[in-house]
Amino acid sequence: MVQNEILDDIKAVLASAAGVDPAEVTPEKSFDDLGIDSMTMLEAIVALEDRFGVLIPDDAWAQFSTVGDLVAHLQSVGIGTPT
Repeated sequence: MVQNEILDDIKAVLASAAGVDPAEVTPEKSFDDLGIDSMTMLEAIVALEDRFGVLIPDDAWAQFSTVGDLVAHLQSVGIGTPT
């Protein structure tokens, strides 16, 4: 899975959890810009954990300010790395 595939999955989750237009979701966008509050972010994180089979600790996701931060974190825990 490459960065674009991770981003596509994030777009799908944010569209479902927050009603965000997937076309609006880019690595540079902040979650505030997308209108995502902390409760919606929690819902999205849980959905992403389920989708990718990883745990994203509270102290990690609380530090994400952009979609790119989330993509980078998922890549750092091995999502998108060939097996």
